[in-house]
Amino acid sequence: MKEARIRTSPFLAASALALATAPAAAQTIKPGEPPLTAQTSSSGGPLDPVQKLVRFQSADLRIEVLPDSQSIKGVGTLRFAATAPIRTLVIDLDRNLPVSAIAIDGRPLRSGAWSNPEGRMTIQLGKTVRAGGTVTAAITYGGTPHVAVRAPWDGGFVWTKTPQGQPWVATAVQMEGCDLFWPCIDYPTYEPDFIDLHITVPKGLKAISNGVLKGTDTLADGRSTWNWHVTNPTLYGIALNVGPYEVISGDYKSRFGNTIPMFYWYLPGEERQAKGLFAEFAPTLDFFETMIGPYPFGDQKLGVVETPHKGMEHMTVNAYGNKYAKTPWGYDDLFQHEFAHEWFANQLTAGNWDDFWLHEGTGTYMQPLYAEWRGGKGDYTAMLLQERIGIRARSAIVSGKPQSAEDVYEDRNGRGGDIYTKGSWTLHTLRNLIGDKAFFDGLRLAIYGRTDPRPGNFKPLYRSTPEFIAFMEQTSGRKLQWFFDVYLYEAALPELLTEQTGDRLTLRWKAPGDRPFPMPVEVQLGDRLVTLAMRDGSDTIDLPAGAHYVVDPWSKILKRSADIDAFQAWRAAQTSR
Repeated sequence: MKEARIRTSPFLAASALALATAPAAAQTIKPGEPPLTAQTSSSGGPLDPVQKLVRFQSADLRIEVLPDSQSIKGVGTLRFAATAPIRTLVIDLDRNLPVSAIAIDGRPLRSGAWSNPEGRMTIQLGKTVRAGGTVTAAITYGGTPHVAVRAPWDGGFVWTKTPQGQPWVATAVQMEGCDLFWPCIDYPTYEPDFIDLHITVPKGLKAISNGVLKGTDTLADGRSTWNWHVTNPTLYGIALNVGPYEVISGDYKSRFGNTIPMFYWYLPGEERQAKGLFAEFAPTLDFFETMIGPYPFGDQKLGVVETPHKGMEHMTVNAYGNKYAKTPWGYDDLFQHEFAHEWFANQLTAGNWDDFWLHEGTGTYMQPLYAEWRGGKGDYTAMLLQERIGIRARSAIVSGKPQSAEDVYEDRNGRGGDIYTKGSWTLHTLRNLIGDKAFFDGLRLAIYGRTDPRPGNFKPLYRSTPEFIAFMEQTSGRKLQWFFDVYLYEAALPELLTEQTGDRLTLRWKAPGDRPFPMPVEVQLGDRLVTLAMRDGSDTIDLPAGAHYVVDPWSKILKRSADIDAFQAWRAAQTSR
């Protein structure tokens, strides 16, 4: 997903800083545009009781994009299966896109059979759909969609021009959800089995979207319709990208035996830079398939499209707006981060936004892991130490209660960027605690539901934090609730206290809430490395006369640091001047 808006993190690798300092898009909300309702502005809020009685099976979206008027026309045909008798449908759609007609199972409804005062539309079906039955709603809508003031952090449409003056349009709707431009049930677990998209654009433009391109239709006046089919889509991952794109394509021969088509759509005049970025696709894919497992959507595509906004994990068509920036790590950090979300967001999807860290913490940890894969432990450790500076530890990153995306992501509750950095360091600490085999097998169980994934033997899954914990306990054969209780369900970091008395050094953990925390600790004594078991949260070691010691010399454990606290306070003071 997009990176966090964090003012406190300086780390470079797909860092929160990289996005936090990105300039805002050169646009404003149009005068007179109605504000988003609370219902529309926050994705993943409580479901309506009627929505709980249906399963979203499929969607057919016909959308015409009109750059000159910055408007769209759409027909969304949605198919639902009823799990109990229903006489109404409740569908989310921004009220900025008025509905002009609805047909139920092919029968037009009378005007007044639907209402949408707050962005949650109630449709009177005029009949009862029995349990086990299906119902199809064709919804004709259109108008001026909400403009993203600062995409991708604030969602909506981005209407801009290429350097040559041609229309360049994109969508990014993670925080606000699918209902910003198409009718849906805006909740993470209401993903349909498939979506067909038919996107009509003016002459000379291309419409790039999710899944597989099934063909293009050229209309008499030169407009064209681009037909895409995507299976198992994430709702906020559905995206429209319109521009005069050129494309680089190629095939990747996977270590799992399948062939994966790869595409990068970029603006004219950037062929040299585009080829450089495209050259990163195959080695990055090889890293993920080596360390994690098969690319989940190899039967569709690995797609990347250049966008006016910074980036977003739009499934099989990741948004890229990093302007081909260089990093000291030798790869494009934003491309790598958004691509990580094909595993951690699109394959493994949090069933509720309270578990957002499963997307962002794991996605962020893939950066130092990739650095280790490319350059060794030194790069891995250096990148993690840069991440560490951004951890604020003001609020627990998991509450244990249902949340909307905005509840979790926005800074006002203190969680904000910690779902990235604290999540990443939690995984780093866990890996050091239980070892590589247990760690990566636990990841695979969470992602694929099995430790031996192969193309065709898994499907996308919804996951929760308790499930993730259970998988790590299963693969390690250890009780780990104490670990996650401290790192995920508490705000403050554990503190390691040291006391030297004569030739004896005593270490003691002080965990938030006085929770048990039997975390082993390494101590460097000269050229000797000693591991203290800390079974009761404390341990003692003999010190040779005059010995110099360093506790946790390789920074394997996430813990409070007085030095980092002082640095953060100093920087905050500098910023406020």
